Amino acid sequence: MSVPVPAVALQTATPTPGVGPEQLVDYWPTLVRTGWFFAGFLAVSLVGWFVVAPVVSRTVRRRNRNNPTIQEAVTRYLRVAVLLVAFFAGAGTAGYGQFLGDSALVIAAGTLAIGVAGQTVIGSLVSGLVLVVDPEFNVGNYIEWSDGEGTIQPITLRVTRVVTPNGELVTVPNTTLTGQAITRPYGRGRYRVVERVGIAYEADAEAAVDHLRAAAERLDDVAAEPTPKAYVDEFGSDSVVVRVHYWIANPRQRDVFGIRSAYAQAVKARLEDADITISPASKRDLQGRITVDEAA
Repeated sequence: MSVPVPAVALQTATPTPGVGPEQLVDYWPTLVRTGWFFAGFLAVSLVGWFVVAPVVSRTVRRRNRNNPTIQEAVTRYLRVAVLLVAFFAGAGTAGYGQFLGDSALVIAAGTLAIGVAGQTVIGSLVSGLVLVVDPEFNVGNYIEWSDGEGTIQPITLRVTRVVTPNGELVTVPNTTLTGQAITRPYGRGRYRVVERVGIAYEADAEAAVDHLRAAAERLDDVAAEPTPKAYVDEFGSDSVVVRVHYWIANPRQRDVFGIRSAYAQAVKARLEDADITISPASKRDLQGRITVDEAA
């Protein structure tokens, strides 16, 4: 006897189409354009970075040997320009030049959006250019501004890095340095130090002036020319203030704070030996009446 076999409905799954030659043919123009874009971009970038930039940098270095700021800034801005040119060269090689040319409205809108969103950054870039072309603002100069002081390190596209006397590296926006007064106490290769010392009214002012001037003249790190000067500056409420001027040559290569400390120690020793009181304690005259109650 035959047993009937139940019919089983088999549902065949539809196979997922793979990426075959037909699909590659569809993507082939895009792949070719992408390849041409990267080829053009890399070609211009390599030529700009390794051929054009070194030649321009050497030329700028020869003509501006005493201005390292110009040398470094030209290299930075030239590399940015090379990348922009490489981008447009790659777009033109890939056949997108006509698209970019016909998209003036899109480019204008994008430029406006970038300008509004990045106005602070753009302002810093412009300020960086102003600092670079300023002959009195160079890498290695010692500057003072309202929020600090220190030695200028590389000037980047957006910020300037300054090393403080404590060895801290401070990043200052370029807009900060172009928007306020900058002092260069180390200008022109010499740095004038001004010290003020108070002496007692009972002391010999002429002798004190001589000692203060001689203490500066005896320091090896103080420049011989101009010679140190000392003057009676003012009559304070508790002391006679003497002002001393002396100069330090090549301050970039010397420890200015160490020299000032050595001068202070020399002044203290000389005035103590001469029995001249430095910065006497304040004196106040008290007037009034004291009442003493008798104990019961």
